[in-house]
Amino acid sequence: MKNILLLIWFILTSSGYVLAYELKVIDGDTIVLNGEKIRFSGIDTPESYYRGKKQICYDKNIEVFCGDLSKKILVEKIGNNKVSCIKEKKPDKYKRILAECFVNNESLSRYLVRSGYAFDYAYYSRKKFASDEEFAKNNNFGLWKMKFDYPWIWRKKVREKKI
Repeated sequence: MKNILLLIWFILTSSGYVLAYELKVIDGDTIVLNGEKIRFSGIDTPESYYRGKKQICYDKNIEVFCGDLSKKILVEKIGNNKVSCIKEKKPDKYKRILAECFVNNESLSRYLVRSGYAFDYAYYSRKKFASDEEFAKNNNFGLWKMKFDYPWIWRKKVREKKI
């Protein structure tokens, strides 16, 4: 029996498919799974913390830490469920592991974008989640009912010290 479990574990991990046993949510698009930091490929969420700052969105002129909100939505979606991820073959330019992760066979990336708490990161996703983003935008879901900067624009402003 032990040999069968080891064989299954080897097949799953060598194919880039990992079963979650230890999980920590860092922010809306980054988790630590079994000790490996994984960035969700193809999406971007507001920043919980970047260069000493939290990204702010405005909901009817009320400041909202929208990075914390995206993280909260991800934590709630995962709940006590196991997370599995399919890793991409190559890391990104920051040498991060990129993957699409799932709960109960549902893509967490697609869920976050479709609910309006993440954005299709078109430069990296080749618009994989564009229709989900359009759905969220058209239905005024999540962040789409707020005033916000896209995360990549907000980070650029922080780097250029415009915030």
